[in-house]
Amino acid sequence: MIGCARNRLNLASARASVARMSSSRPFAQVDVFTTTPYAGNPVAVVLDGEGLSSEELQRVARWTNLSETTFLLPPSDPAADYRVRIFTPSLELPFAGHPTLGSCHAWLEAGGRPRAGETVVQECGAGLVPVRRTADGLAFQAPPLLRSGPLEPELLEQVVALLGIARDDVVDAAWADNGPGWVALLLKDAEAVLALRPPGRGLDVGVVGPHPPGSETAFEVRAFFPVDEALVEDPVTGSLNASLAQWLLGSGRATAPYVAAQGTAIGRAGRVHVTQDDDGAIWVGGGTRTLVRGSVEL
Repeated sequence: MIGCARNRLNLASARASVARMSSSRPFAQVDVFTTTPYAGNPVAVVLDGEGLSSEELQRVARWTNLSETTFLLPPSDPAADYRVRIFTPSLELPFAGHPTLGSCHAWLEAGGRPRAGETVVQECGAGLVPVRRTADGLAFQAPPLLRSGPLEPELLEQVVALLGIARDDVVDAAWADNGPGWVALLLKDAEAVLALRPPGRGLDVGVVGPHPPGSETAFEVRAFFPVDEALVEDPVTGSLNASLAQWLLGSGRATAPYVAAQGTAIGRAGRVHVTQDDDGAIWVGGGTRTLVRGSVEL
């Protein structure tokens, strides 16, 4: 009897310890860049990330196993409405596009209200990112490029080998880095983009090609990034589309507004809407929809 009582005491103590270490926090999984459920790119959003260490946040992101998981926090900048930390399964990002839209969607759905006007101001590692409502869904203002300009010849050869194509297949190539480190290649058309079967790994690479005039979408986009020993394709990528827009519009290869398709090669139907204000500001947006909501124990 004494042993049973001791076991019950130990079990109660363990349960109390677990209760002290964990708490129930609101959670949502949002499909981004689509109006059709399960056709876009999902992001996991923990709406209360306070009191958790970077190691704990990374562990959760590794467990969700999505391309990104975000954690909302009170802003440290008085101009911001909330702060977000963005994690892949292996590292933290200063900025990413579809997590920005998905996080803002979840924040608004949970009752968030912008401090000033109708524009939401998100604080992240890359600084302040405005997000606004449009007829096509939420849209974020493209942040400045951290690196632009042509690729070094040696790097271009490396990217061409990574993608398994010939140098002559590339119409143009440039740095398009607004945080994740993208390099961008322009191929002759959308069919060439969809035909890619990359054999290599090692770089964050975005590839774009135009659809024929009169098509539903102006461009086909694909994004590849390394995870462990594999090269993974991202379903729909806001950061890449933002930097591609700056490149394509700046070089005169595109005019705004336009719509880009992404995810076609892996069974998704992402639609990215790009617009440009009179002052030159570029906005990247699309549909957002919560498909999972509830709580998570952290």
